[in-house]
Amino acid sequence: MHLIIYGPEGSGKGTQAKLLADKFSLPIYTSGDLVRKSAEKNSGSTVGNICRQALTEGKYVPDESMFELWRNKLATTEAKNGFLLDGFPRNIRQAEFLFREVQLAGYTVDKVIYLKLTDSEAMRRLVARKRPLFADSSETHDTPERIKKRLETYRMEEKKLISHFQKLGLLVTIDGAGRVDEVFKRAVSKLNKINE
Repeated sequence: MHLIIYGPEGSGKGTQAKLLADKFSLPIYTSGDLVRKSAEKNSGSTVGNICRQALTEGKYVPDESMFELWRNKLATTEAKNGFLLDGFPRNIRQAEFLFREVQLAGYTVDKVIYLKLTDSEAMRRLVARKRPLFADSSETHDTPERIKKRLETYRMEEKKLISHFQKLGLLVTIDGAGRVDEVFKRAVSKLNKINE
């Protein structure tokens, strides 16, 4: 099974990804993990240097370098056997790249799990989280102003991506509100119906 989990910050993507990966025995792939591994392993390579610099400066790795990392990962035997993608793709260009690469590797994405959550509920959860801006910082990453900006950026891409996934017939919408176990039950129930 090849799954993508998608939703706004605060929707519980990471938590649900872990639960679903355990349930269906799938490895979780994230852009962050690929960047960190490349920064550690490819010390002399161009991509490795770009990843290290991005981590040091707290910036995103440019799409072209991310595509190189993903291209290598998606072509592996492990990837062909199944995965759950968390946090990728984030925009249409990345989605088009992903679907092209999996097709070239000889498999397809089965479903996109969309955790639907309102901005007000995402805000409530994130403010309560109070993550530090960086290690040992007394300033929080999750002020209402910062969260609002991040959600606005996310929502700009969300409509286009959801529409794209719908057209491909891959979208499974799950209500992301409620307790972790409730959301998980909804997701498993929908995925089991698809697999019947």
